Amino acid sequence: MAAAGPRCRAFRQESYRRSDIAIPVSRRRAEHPLYLWAAVLAIAVVIAGFARTFYLKAVFDPSPMTVLVAAHGVVMSGWFLLFFAQARLVAGGRVATHRKLGAFGALLAVAVLVLGTATAITAGHLGRVPPGAPPPPIFLVVPLGDMFVFACLVGAGLWLRKRSDWHKRLMLLSCVGMLTAAISRIPIEAWRQAGLVPYFLATCALVLACIAWDTLRNRRLHPAFVIGGLLVVLSWPLRLMLSGTDAWMRFAQRLIA
Repeated sequence: MAAAGPRCRAFRQESYRRSDIAIPVSRRRAEHPLYLWAAVLAIAVVIAGFARTFYLKAVFDPSPMTVLVAAHGVVMSGWFLLFFAQARLVAGGRVATHRKLGAFGALLAVAVLVLGTATAITAGHLGRVPPGAPPPPIFLVVPLGDMFVFACLVGAGLWLRKRSDWHKRLMLLSCVGMLTAAISRIPIEAWRQAGLVPYFLATCALVLACIAWDTLRNRRLHPAFVIGGLLVVLSWPLRLMLSGTDAWMRFAQRLIA
């Protein structure tokens, strides 16, 4: 009987360890559809928006693509594909691989910021804006605002990478909140005639849909979605207000001169 005591304790400890592992796995299985479907939707929107000007450009426009635009397109596509891959890894319980790939993701995020900013400034210099958009100095507040919001969300997500509940929600918002550029280029004539507002509203609607799904599923509004969601949604009216100031016009004109 005395010999059985340590064995029983060891068995109970192993059971506790297994139960500790099983609970997070079950929670991941309950939550991963949001992240997988959000990743799929984001990729679909990006392809729909940039099919004519990037993915199928050779079909619609045989003119050569600049190295900067090509690099920007590849890096941005890589970011959305990485998010899908990371969501798949976590859903499959391959957390160790997910963490290793995260180091590459941090470098990719830096490339997104550098190339995204450079592409926006170059497009402004060349006078290129999406259909229905205002003149380049005013419109520049949109892509640069996207880069600022992206940097805040990804930076916070990486800083809080050990708190998975915060990390995954902030990284989700970093993808969905950056879809405005793709949405604005989807060839829907009614949207183009209405200007920028429908694009902003569509982006905010996708963000709020993700938050609503997560809140209903978990019966709790997570603070990461409160903070990150407010950052994405409130950034739009703030950008519009900023773009109408003399200070912004002087700053933008110097950037694209």
